[in-house]
Amino acid sequence: MQINLTGHHVEITPSMREYVETKFNKLERFFDKINNVQVILNVEKLQQVAEATLHINAGEIHAKADSENMYAAIDALTDKLVRQLNKHKDKLNSH
Repeated sequence: MQINLTGHHVEITPSMREYVETKFNKLERFFDKINNVQVILNVEKLQQVAEATLHINAGEIHAKADSENMYAAIDALTDKLVRQLNKHKDKLNSH
C-alpha cells in the first residue's frame, strides 16, 4: 500500500509521517485490497484537520476528521475509515 502524505499550512514532521504510516498500515488488517492512500493534513484556524481517500479495488473511501490536536484528528480519521472499510467488506461478502 502506498501512502501519499501532504500538508496544507502544516509542516509534516518525521514523527507525524511515522504515526500516519503506522495507523494506516493497521487498516490493511481490516481490508487487504487497499491500493493507495491520499492523506492530507491541514490546519484551519484552531482546528487540525486530517482527511484521507483510500483507493480500493471496488472504488474509493473518503473520510475527514478534525480535532484541536493533529494526532487526535489522525486517530479519529482512522476510526472512521475502519468503520467504512468494515461496511464495505460486509457489502462485498453479502453478494
